[in-house]
Amino acid sequence: MEPKEELLRTPRAAGMAGAVFAVLLAAAIVLVRIAVPAGNPADAKVDPDQRWAVRVALEILPFAGIFFLWFMGALRAQVGDAEDKFVATVFLGSGLVFVAVMFGAGAAAGTVLNEAQPSGFGRHFAYTMMTTYALRVAAVFMFTTSTIGHRLGVFPRALAVLGYFGGLVLLVVASSVPWSELVFPAWALVVSVHILRVGPREPRPSGVTV
Repeated sequence: MEPKEELLRTPRAAGMAGAVFAVLLAAAIVLVRIAVPAGNPADAKVDPDQRWAVRVALEILPFAGIFFLWFMGALRAQVGDAEDKFVATVFLGSGLVFVAVMFGAGAAAGTVLNEAQPSGFGRHFAYTMMTTYALRVAAVFMFTTSTIGHRLGVFPRALAVLGYFGGLVLLVVASSVPWSELVFPAWALVVSVHILRVGPREPRPSGVTV
């Protein structure tokens, strides 16, 4: 059995990292929406007076990804040997792909922003990577996290249902409904607050599957 100090550290790390990730990603999304208040950012030109908002959002994005990796790692450490290998593989893969695609979308958006005359292709490429791919992979992460959390008793039924519903929203409307991208950071914040509130849990013994 792990020392009590370690048991106390992992849930708090997961909760704090998830909360910081949620705040940073939400801030980046809001800043982009300030620059492009309505509609599809890929079809609209950024107001020159609001370009600072996009630049700040792109500076925030890498830190959001770093804290998400910490959040994901701390959650996986809390589950330990009780995880189902299939679900855990999808959990890990979807989280890593989300970060990779989010970073790619941020890099593409930064390249377009630095162009004297941004191309429509560049805007569409960055927007499609973020909404069509990154947020749909985030939906898979929400599904698997909710499944693991509920089966292990880490999440109450209501929180698991919230994760499934939020994931469904991202799958269906993420690329077409403005502000729907805030569903993911909002869910991560709720999960983080729950982890911080309930405190540490004893890990289940090796060989127990979900």
